Amino acid sequence: MDKRDSQITDLFIIGGGINGCGIARDAAGRGLSVMLAEMNDLASATSSASTKLFHGGLRYLEYFEIRLVREALIERETLLRAMPHISWPMRFVLPYHEDMRFDAETPTSKLLSTVMPWMRGRRPAWLIRLGLFLYDHLGGRKILPGTTSLTLHTAPEGEPLQEKFETAYEYSDCWIEDSRLVVLNARDAESRGAQIMVRTEVTSAERVDDLWHITIRNKDSDETRLIRAKMLINAGGPWVGDIIQTKIRVNSREGVRLVRGSHIVTPKLYDHDKCYFFQGEDGRIIFAIPYEQDFTLIGTTDQDHSDPSVPPLCTVAEQDYLCAFASKYFQKPVTRDDVVWTYSGVRPLYDDGASSATAATRDYTLKVDAQGGAPVLNVFGGKITTYRRLAESALEKVAEHFPNLPGPWTAGVALPGGDFPVTGVQDQIARLMIDYPFLSQPWAARLIRAYGTEATAVLGDANQASDLGEDFGATLSAREVTWLMDKEYAHNAEDVVWRRNKLGLRLSADQIARLDQWMGERQNT
Repeated sequence: MDKRDSQITDLFIIGGGINGCGIARDAAGRGLSVMLAEMNDLASATSSASTKLFHGGLRYLEYFEIRLVREALIERETLLRAMPHISWPMRFVLPYHEDMRFDAETPTSKLLSTVMPWMRGRRPAWLIRLGLFLYDHLGGRKILPGTTSLTLHTAPEGEPLQEKFETAYEYSDCWIEDSRLVVLNARDAESRGAQIMVRTEVTSAERVDDLWHITIRNKDSDETRLIRAKMLINAGGPWVGDIIQTKIRVNSREGVRLVRGSHIVTPKLYDHDKCYFFQGEDGRIIFAIPYEQDFTLIGTTDQDHSDPSVPPLCTVAEQDYLCAFASKYFQKPVTRDDVVWTYSGVRPLYDDGASSATAATRDYTLKVDAQGGAPVLNVFGGKITTYRRLAESALEKVAEHFPNLPGPWTAGVALPGGDFPVTGVQDQIARLMIDYPFLSQPWAARLIRAYGTEATAVLGDANQASDLGEDFGATLSAREVTWLMDKEYAHNAEDVVWRRNKLGLRLSADQIARLDQWMGERQNT
């Protein structure tokens, strides 16, 4: 029998990705009571499988998505100030060659072909410079440097590239540790009163007397509970459509288009710390990004994905595509033998009827259904860069049903561990090494990049490495894992080494198995 909660919560959120956790944080900070249920781990789907960039989306300008790009460009610096440990500026190098041809069907390419038919299949240099000019000025940039030009035959950024590339444009965007962003939003929401429940599945939801009656099941204990809420928020990501149809069972004309984006990781292909923006003959683009000190991340693809219940995998064909794409730029060809890891995620885009997965809008759409009594807000689409603005927009919809709700507050408010200046990372690392002399520089840097000013809370009173308990390898200690279990909702080794960090790239299968065993034993004591 279901255990029934006597308390009525204001908002019940389905989905522990970036949109769900961002909304939970914003709502809890405005004084609403909030419960969030995630059927697996936080950020276990789309929100840990992004290209890990806070960016305006340079290529979206070709689709005339000016509002989306402007909002994202403004957000880059707003977010950077709030999380300087897990986000940082990055320079992007866009190589150009006058003989480049593209099979693109963007609104810009169609207009160019009509007005200047001899330009069909080309992105002329002046068009790229115009796009970068807009990119520099649409968002009121204050921290990030603007666009410059590079002569690749003399610049170090040209060394890994083929000789034919003589010129490049260099512009700014930002890196983001995507799954840590989700966890820190969840932690901040919880500190403001929200209840975050992982490994908790919503089995059904129905309207009863102007309230939502939501049945949830704990996947570890198999215990079920009945929760009552004034408003339901469906932030199910790839499952948003499935939740509408099978869980809350409301009529909706809105649709979701599932688009799979796959990435490959190789040993590092070059020595500098800049990212490459490569344009493909098929009209698409990919990035090659310095990753986890010793690797290069290459992605992404755009493929329609029909069923959210089918786990997304980077197919052999997608690996070959990304390798061939990158090999048209790098001097040394990239092959599937170079790939050490792949990952893939499904973007739940709003179905705007676009002809291709690439052309489908990356903007978000929020729809409220209150026809049957208690309201439900369904969240479609969105991109990680605009998650905070999406949350503010969601709260505007929520405010229609909760009078006198306070206004927006999250802009510039630091996430846990992010209470230091954007330029202060090296100072934080140096200070941590003084306080804990047994730390190596890479170890200290990893901890600051993960926990920021909370790194000292993770390490506690340790005077030597052995004080941190069992060493699982790659600088991962029992004390850090204890923090991740007690403070950051981690349940098993996969949660730790592929979402709370990426130490899975450095740990052996035996080391990961030992970690999983240790975590299981700790949960059972």
